[in-house]
Amino acid sequence: MRITVVGAGHGGTTIAADLKEKGHFVTLLKTSRGLHNEHFEYLNKNNGEITILNGFKETSVNLDVVTTDVKLAITDAEIIIIYVQTNYHEQVIKRILPFMDEDQIVLLEPGYLSTAYFLKHQSDMNITIVEAQSSPIDCRIVEPGKVKVLFKNVRNPVAIFTNKNKTMIEEKLNKLQYNFVYLESVIEAALHNPNLIVHTIGGIMSIPRIEHAKGDYWMYKEVFTPHVWNLVESLDNEKMDVLEKIGAERLSYVEACKFRNFTDFTIDAKEAFFSYAENSSPEGPFVADSRFITEDVPEGLVLLESLGEMLDVETPTCTGLINTASAALNKDFRESARTVEILGKENLEKIVGSLAVPLN
Repeated sequence: MRITVVGAGHGGTTIAADLKEKGHFVTLLKTSRGLHNEHFEYLNKNNGEITILNGFKETSVNLDVVTTDVKLAITDAEIIIIYVQTNYHEQVIKRILPFMDEDQIVLLEPGYLSTAYFLKHQSDMNITIVEAQSSPIDCRIVEPGKVKVLFKNVRNPVAIFTNKNKTMIEEKLNKLQYNFVYLESVIEAALHNPNLIVHTIGGIMSIPRIEHAKGDYWMYKEVFTPHVWNLVESLDNEKMDVLEKIGAERLSYVEACKFRNFTDFTIDAKEAFFSYAENSSPEGPFVADSRFITEDVPEGLVLLESLGEMLDVETPTCTGLINTASAALNKDFRESARTVEILGKENLEKIVGSLAVPLN
C-alpha cells in the first residue's frame, strides 16, 4: 500500500522503516523544525536510509519519499499515520485536510480523541479515522538515521470511526501486520492511552530524582514505589469512572497493559507491568519538563478532568496532578489544553456513538 507517516520522531521514523521493510511504499513527512532536525537531514542526504536495530539483528531500508511537502505526502496515500505529539494534532490536521479525500484512512498513534478535530474542521467530509491506544513499537532514535526497537506490543487495540464498511477498513489495516484488536468506541482507545496514567504520574513524581540524577535515570524502574502506585490506582479509578458513566466497560490500566504486551493471560496484571518496567522500558526522562508532563498533562489529564466535569464525575486526583505539574513547572497547563469545549461537545456525542449514553 501507499502509506504516509506524518512525524519524523522516534515513533514515526521507526514505523516508517518497519512498514518499508514489510514491502509498502512509504513516505515520511516532517511537519516542523522543532525536533530531530539532524536526523531528518541525514535521511534527506542518504536517500531515506534508516538502519533498524532489533535485538541482535540490524537491517537497513530506504524510504521512498522523505519530505516536508504536505501536498506531496498526503495526496494519493491510502493510509496516513499521524505520529506527532498530541499537542500539535489540531494544527497538523488542519494542514493535511485540504489534500485529503474520503477514501483515505487516518491512523492516530495515539489519539486522545483527536477524531473530534477532523469533525470540527471538516464535518462534511466522510473520512475514516482510527485511534490507537499506543504505538505498536516502543523505540528510540539512537543517532541520525538509526533507530532501536525496544519492545513490540503483542496486541494493539484501536477503534474505527467511519460510516463506511468496517470490514473492508479492517482488512486494509490488517495489512500493516500490527495485530490490531478492534474496540467498540474511540473513547475507549483515547482513555486507555497508557501515557495518561504512567507518563503523568511518573513524570511529576520523578522531578526531584531527574534533577538530582542529571542524566542517570530510569523512570519506569525507579518511580513506581508502593505509595506512588496508590496514585496510579486512584487516577486509574477516576478514568474508569468516566468510562463507566459514558457506557464503556471498566478496565484498569494494568489489565489494558497486560492485554497489549503479554501472550500469557494468566500472569498477574500488576506483575506484568513491573516486568515490562524492569526488563523492557526505556531510560529517562532526563529533564523535568519532558513531554511526559508538557504533552500528557494538558492533552490527557485536562481532557479527563473536562470529561469528568461534563459527566458529573469527580476527579480529585487528576485535578491535583494538574495543579502540581502547573505549580512545579510554573506553567498553567489548563491554558490552551484539550477540553470538551475545544473538541466540541457535538463532536464528542458523535464519537461516543454506539455507547448510546447522552452527554450532559
